[in-house]
Amino acid sequence: MYFINPSTGRMTLDQVFENIISYIEEEPEYSYKLIIGTDSHVKDDICFVTAIIIHRVGKGARYYYRRTYQRKIKNLRQKIFTETSLSLEVVDIIKSKLDKTEYRDLDLEVHVDIGENGNTRELIREVVGWVIGSGYRVKIKPEASGATKVADKYTK
Repeated sequence: MYFINPSTGRMTLDQVFENIISYIEEEPEYSYKLIIGTDSHVKDDICFVTAIIIHRVGKGARYYYRRTYQRKIKNLRQKIFTETSLSLEVVDIIKSKLDKTEYRDLDLEVHVDIGENGNTRELIREVVGWVIGSGYRVKIKPEASGATKVADKYTK
């Protein structure tokens, strides 16, 4: 599983994790939020982009992203569930790594590309329940910037 950081280039998930810890340790007096979000774009194939954002609250952020492709998605529900599944896969791995460090209580959020406006509103209860049931805080549009801003930027 490889990610790209715009400044550093291609990184393994282990390298991303080490980079996140280094970023926190540069200025430990700040509070931090770790955000995972996935968005997608349909062309011939569907491009899914999962973003990891470490937000130094009040003082910027660093992010990493990976692209994966799938041929066919039957409907909007399947697309949203695939996006959410990709985010949960990554956040589970990161959480297991964090649990072995002093940062086990780092604020984690999963951002999903659904909201009250549009066709995805029918999926809110189900998707939000899934993420919360998996043990994570969840944000939807318009607060889901990890999916709607960062991941979205790299889907096209």
